[in-house]
Amino acid sequence: MSKKLFTEKEIKLLSANKYVKSVSSKGITYTDEFKSIFIG
Repeated sequence: MSKKLFTEKEIKLLSANKYVKSVSSKGITYTDEFKSIFIG
């Protein structure tokens, strides 16, 4: 795991992505749609 924490600005930017379900300062949760596309 990375020790990098997301800033408020980064969290807002990532939250705008349609494939992101949720974002915290410590990590990103992706949607099931993204997972199915990525894994494929």
